[in-house]
Amino acid sequence: MPPLTTKLLLRLVAAEGEAVPVTRLYRELWGLPHNGQVTRAHRTQVQQRISELRKAVDAGEDATSPLVRTEQMLSGPYPESAYRLVLDRDRLDSTEFIELVNEATFSDPATAVVLLNRALGLWKGRPLQEVAESDFAEPLVRRLMGTLDTARGELVRAQADLGHPELALPVAEERAAGRPDDSAAAAAVRSLRRRVRARRGDEILRREFTGISTRLVVKAGDLFDQHDANMAVGFCDTFDTATENDVIISRDSVQGQLLDRVYGGDRGLLDRALRKGLQRVEPSGTEHVRDKPKGKRIRYPIGSVVPLSLPGRRVFAFVHCRQGNDLVTRSDRDELRLSLECLWADIAVHGLRKPTAIPLVGSGLARVELELEQLMILIIDTFLASSRSERHTPELRIVVRPGDLHAIRISEVARFVEALDHHGQAPGDLRGRLLDSATFTAKGHARS
Repeated sequence: MPPLTTKLLLRLVAAEGEAVPVTRLYRELWGLPHNGQVTRAHRTQVQQRISELRKAVDAGEDATSPLVRTEQMLSGPYPESAYRLVLDRDRLDSTEFIELVNEATFSDPATAVVLLNRALGLWKGRPLQEVAESDFAEPLVRRLMGTLDTARGELVRAQADLGHPELALPVAEERAAGRPDDSAAAAAVRSLRRRVRARRGDEILRREFTGISTRLVVKAGDLFDQHDANMAVGFCDTFDTATENDVIISRDSVQGQLLDRVYGGDRGLLDRALRKGLQRVEPSGTEHVRDKPKGKRIRYPIGSVVPLSLPGRRVFAFVHCRQGNDLVTRSDRDELRLSLECLWADIAVHGLRKPTAIPLVGSGLARVELELEQLMILIIDTFLASSRSERHTPELRIVVRPGDLHAIRISEVARFVEALDHHGQAPGDLRGRLLDSATFTAKGHARS
C-alpha cells in the first residue's frame, strides 16, 4: 500500500474499533487546511484512500461484511461520514497480543508460558511505527508497551515457578534493559543469576540440542558422585580388575575406583558381574601364560560393552584400549572412536533413558599423545552422531577431575560446541581440524 494509505489503516487500528469521522482523519493525516476548514475536496481525498484501503484489506472478504465500514456520525449540525475497522482477533496482531497476555495472567504457570511465548512471538518492534509520534497513536502505543512489560514480567515469574531460572533470565534481562531506573527489575535479574549459578554448580559448559532432544554438560567433579546418571567406564581388552600394588591396574584409575567405591573392593563380585555380561561377547583371542604371566589372558574386541546393573542405574564397562603383555595400554583415534560408537549403541538399548556420565576416557592422567580438548570433542562428536540416529540418553555429562581442568583448553571445546546446529552437526572444516590428531599411546598402566 502507498505510505499514506498505510497511515490511514494504522489510524483506524489506533481507534480500537471506534468509528473516526472523515474530517478528523483529514486533519490528523493530511494536516489542517489553510483556512482551517475541511471541504468536500478534502473529504474526497480521504474517500479515495479509503477505497484503496478496502481493495487491500477486503480482498476475498464477504461483500456484506466489509472490514472497513462506513457509518454516519453526528459531530455537528449535519451528519458526516465516519470509518470503522472491524477485524477479528486473529487478523489484528495488537488485539491478539493483548488478549493472549490477559489470558496468561489468569492461567497456571505451564499454560502461561505457552500463551506468553505465543504473544511475544507477535512482537515485531515498536508498534504503529509509521505513526508512533502522532497524538492519536499514543494511547494504543502506551497500552501495548505496558502490555509488553507485563508479558515479560509474567513470563519471568512463570518460568521461575516451573523451576527454569535459566529460561527466565534472558527475559528478565531484556525487561530490565527497558527499565533502567527500576530497582526491582534489576534485583530480579540478580536473583535469577544466583539461582542459575547455584543450579549449575560445577558446570563449565552446557548446550541443549533441541533437534535431537538431548543436552551436553561438562562439569568439574567426581564421576562417582553422579548418582542420578549411568556411568561409562573404559577398560582394556582383558577387563583386568586387579589393583594390588598398582601393577596391572592403578588403584587411582577409574577402574580402580569403580572396584573400591562401587563394589566395596570386592574384586570377585566385580569379576562375576563382568563374566556374566561377557557371555554374549565373542573373545578375540587368548594369551599363553608364558607370554602374559600377569593379569587376565582372554581378550575381547575393541568396542565390547558390558552393562553392569546397579540399583536404579547401570555402569557401562567398555573396551577402548589394548593391554600389551608388558601391561602397557595402547589405542589410537580410530579405535577410541569405534569404542565410543559401540558404547552409545549399547546405552541406547540398556541405558534406561537416564543421563550418562563419562570421564575423559583415554586420557590416562594426561599421559597420552592427544590434546585433552581433542579427546573431549571426539567424545562429544560420536555421542551427537549416535543421537541423530537413535535417542538414548537425555544428557551426556562429561566429568573432569578438577585437577585436570588446567590442562584442557575448554574454550576450544566451547568454540566447537557453539558452532553446532540444533541437531549437533558441525561445519566440515571446523570438525575435521579439531578432530585431527595422531595415533596416541597410553604410556603407563590403564589409567582411564
